[in-house]
Amino acid sequence: MAGNSYGTLFRITTFGESHGEALGGIIDGCPSGIALDFDAIQLEMSRRKPGQSAIVTQRKEPDDVQFLSGIFEGKTTGTPIGFIIPNTNQKSDDYSHIKDNYRPSHADYVYDQKYGFRDYRGGGRSSARETASRVVAGAIAKQMLSDIKIHAFVSAVGPLTLDKPYQDLDFSKIESNPVRCPDEEMAAIMENYIKQIRKEGDTVGGVVTCVIQNVPVGLGEPVFDKLHAELGKAMLSINAVKGFEFGSGFEGSKMKGSEHNDLYNADGTTRTNLSGGIQGGISNGMDIYFRVAFKPVATIMQKQESLDNKGNITEMTGKGRHDPCVVPRAVPIVEAMAAIVLADFYLINKTY
Repeated sequence: MAGNSYGTLFRITTFGESHGEALGGIIDGCPSGIALDFDAIQLEMSRRKPGQSAIVTQRKEPDDVQFLSGIFEGKTTGTPIGFIIPNTNQKSDDYSHIKDNYRPSHADYVYDQKYGFRDYRGGGRSSARETASRVVAGAIAKQMLSDIKIHAFVSAVGPLTLDKPYQDLDFSKIESNPVRCPDEEMAAIMENYIKQIRKEGDTVGGVVTCVIQNVPVGLGEPVFDKLHAELGKAMLSINAVKGFEFGSGFEGSKMKGSEHNDLYNADGTTRTNLSGGIQGGISNGMDIYFRVAFKPVATIMQKQESLDNKGNITEMTGKGRHDPCVVPRAVPIVEAMAAIVLADFYLINKTY
């Protein structure tokens, strides 16, 4: 299996399965001398971990990070940073019913067809639990880019959408509710909706919006490594992601050039920001903002038709501990991948 590494100079390689001994990773290319705030890293892990509220999977994992290398006396040494995150609460028997069956819209079938063998316990390597390692790398990238501020939040759950522009939102309220929506009224509505979906044995998708501020001009490597192209790749590598758009996105396709153009101020900033902080694949110093669409979780607690490994159509019902909606826990993952992309481009820019 290839495809377990991301980045050019700031590079993360992850390993481990959902029900294995541990997850982990190696971060290569992190500069030396960065004083790490380990509490801040663990806080990021707590934002992503399971069991944190009534509207997420009830698997209980502390997700404590154990660093093995690349750090001395609290500072990065410039050598590879190795770490593990032990799995402590596996319930592999919850997945015995899918040992020979493929869940609709899950990776079960394609993994089996591609590799001829699969770890059915929690999805193995295809489980979103793999993203815990990305959050560690993202937390370190954030500390490397201390002047850049990255805020992601839930802007939609199913048909419920927060229509307020991000400039009107108070990002300090993102962590004030389990949905991670900075609008308290909409957050309550979303939370009740997710609880209802869970009672029905169903799941629902949603959208995470991310805003990146204080980005310097010049990050991005046209023509094939444009900043928005790498952000898109990073976001689309996250489990359950089905769409990515930045700036005006698809709505921009409905506009005229005279409406869409961001006119300049004398200092190089722009009066509007429909470009989403990126022009020609390069950051222009304005806020970068984008949206990431997540599909509903494939495992539902309802009877539905499935396919077994003998080619028979069978009936199955999901079991185990699963998120009725992934977007609340996806918020720190989106931030982490954004930080990894920016850290990589920051280091590439320093090579000029």
